[in-house]
Amino acid sequence: MIRRHAAVAGLGDAVIVNTCAVTQEAVRQGAQQIRRLRRERPGARVIVTGCAAQVEPQRYAGMAAVDHVIGNVEKMQPGTYRVLAEPSGAPRLMVGDIMAAHDVAEPSGEVLSPIPRAFVQVQNGCNHRCTFCVIPFGRGRSRSVPADDVVTQVRRLVEAGMPEVVLTGVDVTSWGDDLPERPPFGRLVRKVLREVPELARLRLSSIDQAETDAELLAVIAEEPRLMPHLHVSLQSGADLILKRMKRRHSRADAIALCSEVRRRRPDIALGADLIAGFPTETEAHFEDTMSIVDECGLTFLHVFPYSARRDTPAARMPQLPGEVVRERAARLREKGRAVLEDWLVRFTGQTINAALERAGGAELPGRTPQFAQVSIRGVGTGQKAGDVVAVRVTGVDGGRLVAEVAA
Repeated sequence: MIRRHAAVAGLGDAVIVNTCAVTQEAVRQGAQQIRRLRRERPGARVIVTGCAAQVEPQRYAGMAAVDHVIGNVEKMQPGTYRVLAEPSGAPRLMVGDIMAAHDVAEPSGEVLSPIPRAFVQVQNGCNHRCTFCVIPFGRGRSRSVPADDVVTQVRRLVEAGMPEVVLTGVDVTSWGDDLPERPPFGRLVRKVLREVPELARLRLSSIDQAETDAELLAVIAEEPRLMPHLHVSLQSGADLILKRMKRRHSRADAIALCSEVRRRRPDIALGADLIAGFPTETEAHFEDTMSIVDECGLTFLHVFPYSARRDTPAARMPQLPGEVVRERAARLREKGRAVLEDWLVRFTGQTINAALERAGGAELPGRTPQFAQVSIRGVGTGQKAGDVVAVRVTGVDGGRLVAEVAA
């Protein structure tokens, strides 16, 4: 949508950088990219937006490489780009109060990736205050897209030939909290599947176990078109660290949810976000995180070495040495590689279904319903991206399955 608004306004000479604020490393890399773009495109206007720009607008306005800074609300508004294109010149800083935002920007319906998978934003913002996180200050308060609007967009994508859709948001399981009658997220998932029967595959982005409702659990168990893969916002396996993070679940809560989901959907694969080296984390706390991987039966780990974000409560806590943080993150990632490898090996010799992510070639990428990557040989020339093919798994290589089309 940003690209489209800029093009319509005639900003062909502009370079727009959409920054991330999740970690301090992401902020550092964003600033590095901005300076590099200025060197490579000296005649272009450099416009900076995104969460880091929203949280620290003056930082970017003070960079010599930056011409304009626009906020997260402003970046989605066509009028912003018309102002930027005015010959008289636009303000250097166009960043409003994100906490005053009440709506989610209208989805564009554009599919920019060649992979046949579309993302539909159903929610934005976050009302929680985890001690390590600045995202609420970049995205504002939680707000939901009305269910009928979500269905309309999903239907439009399916009618355009999209076989797979992901419902996404900053805190997606809080969807509905600001809508009349406060419908649970599970109701939206069921509505999408019921009212768009042509949709072949539906997936969900990261869920919060503290917000996982009974209707969502029922949909997971009952709807085969909801793919058997969930990613949980877990963060730690130690109760004291979870408390210091201001998370709203305990270790026992996480284990109970994973157990219940697996009971209802035995073929499901579970992933999780985990932070290594949070302030005050002892070796015993870290071992609790390592062991919860097995107790929850996790397959896909998304590991973050703790990164202090300025003005967050966690940044004022006693910090661990950088080498300890990096070493624990490396151990946790190695644990992730091991559990993924063990899980993938179980598929060897089995015939499974995989959705093609590309067409044309001797060896094509695909995804299983559980979102495992698979390299497929022997695909016919008549197959297209998004088609589901039966494949026989012959081995595992580098964190992905190797397979050939079943006879």
